[in-house]
Amino acid sequence: MDEIDRRILNALQVDASQTNAELAAAVHVSPPTCLRRVKQLRESGVIQRQVAIVAPEKVGPSLTALVEISLDIQAAERMAEFEALVASEAAVLQCYRVAPGPDFVLVVQVADMPAYHALAHRVFTSHANVRNVKAYFSTFRSKFETRIAV
Repeated sequence: MDEIDRRILNALQVDASQTNAELAAAVHVSPPTCLRRVKQLRESGVIQRQVAIVAPEKVGPSLTALVEISLDIQAAERMAEFEALVASEAAVLQCYRVAPGPDFVLVVQVADMPAYHALAHRVFTSHANVRNVKAYFSTFRSKFETRIAV
């Protein structure tokens, strides 16, 4: 990855909706060069996907929770089993294995407290290997960034 790729990635992280011509002008390369490089970045997996970021407060009630999960048994297959379980839940936006402390930290987005309770019952309390759940509920989001420094 060279400086041109870095400029492309930075520009796309700010606004991925720009046309190839706009992107090429912004990073100071020709449109064919820009198109080829973006294609290579996608094919190599550097660009995983392009999405629209939706403001939760604009689409209805929302509650964000940061949830710590500790398992009874931390064998690799039990960790993977839990990850597969939460991966199937649309409300779980992010899942991280962490150390030290709990085994996982999840970022969860639900409509309200009853929706969180239903999720907690369905995913956490009904799973035999979950030992402890500790949830923190967001009262205000002062920063949200998806951009990675490249």
